[in-house]
Amino acid sequence: MPKWAFIWSLGLAVLIAGAWRICPDGLCGLVAFDRYGLSLAHAWRTETLDILMQGITWLGSLALLVPLALGMSASLVRQSRQREAVFILLALLGSSAVAHVTKLVIERPRPDLFATWLAMPADWSYPSAHAMQATSLAVAWLLVTGQRRRILAGVLGIIVLWVGLSRIYLQVHFPSDVIAGTLAAIAWVGGLYWLTFRREGRGLSGHKRRHAA
Repeated sequence: MPKWAFIWSLGLAVLIAGAWRICPDGLCGLVAFDRYGLSLAHAWRTETLDILMQGITWLGSLALLVPLALGMSASLVRQSRQREAVFILLALLGSSAVAHVTKLVIERPRPDLFATWLAMPADWSYPSAHAMQATSLAVAWLLVTGQRRRILAGVLGIIVLWVGLSRIYLQVHFPSDVIAGTLAAIAWVGGLYWLTFRREGRGLSGHKRRHAA
């Protein structure tokens, strides 16, 4: 099996295993882990956090991420890095597609343990598309940039973490939705990166050598 296919199969296994855990026999229920996470988030509610989390959660929305990805891709094209530019867009849009197809297959209802003060999203709950989208773009950008990667990884990691926490805090996703989405996104981007670059001996190291020359 090609390495990219193996990595994608790991992501698929994560989604399947998560779905089996939360929806045994096809009937989705509230597992103890999710109950604890939602209860903890509800206990932390304050007016300040309500406002903050409503803002943070937009960092995982396509309304923000698509223009951002287009800007990243345009910057890469100006550097004559067309393949990396396409990779960025495929990472984001592909993860979003995987998330929404999985939602249609699993059909897990949104949380209703506590009342939410927001309009509940119309689609299904599992996995979190916001978590997948934010994670995918963050990991993709980290893979194609060669500058200050440790600092960038820390900043992007914090953003991804807060996007996931915001979905739980706002009571629109179960913790398991966020975790499964995050792990599946990492696998999606990892496999896509290997398929796009590594199988031809390209990748970041090759890009650095060309610029060093």
